Amino acid sequence: MSNAADLRKQKCRHQMTALNAEEVAQHLQAVSAWKLQNGKIVREFTFPDYYNTLAFVNAIAYIIHAEDHHPELVITYKHCIVKFNTHSVNDGKGGLSDNDFICAAKLDATFERSFA
Repeated sequence: MSNAADLRKQKCRHQMTALNAEEVAQHLQAVSAWKLQNGKIVREFTFPDYYNTLAFVNAIAYIIHAEDHHPELVITYKHCIVKFNTHSVNDGKGGLSDNDFICAAKLDATFERSFA
């Protein structure tokens, strides 16, 4: 099983096969702030104000661009909800891949380092 530190060291790569339920459960242990919802991993980040919310969004924009793995973002005054899944797996039907958990671990580290 990978832990968060191991996931942060990895780089996203093209994947065609989704993780199975056991693999998803193991990866969720490494990024425990994330929850499985409707086939995606989801985390809500909370901030004191809009400025910090947008600063976080700008910080993660670099990560998700560099990894070429783009989440769904819901941005409000004091919250940023991030939802990851991989559209290309399972013959384009979608699912979760290692990439989702790699990015989740990297976003967690950015939040903890600069915003927690």
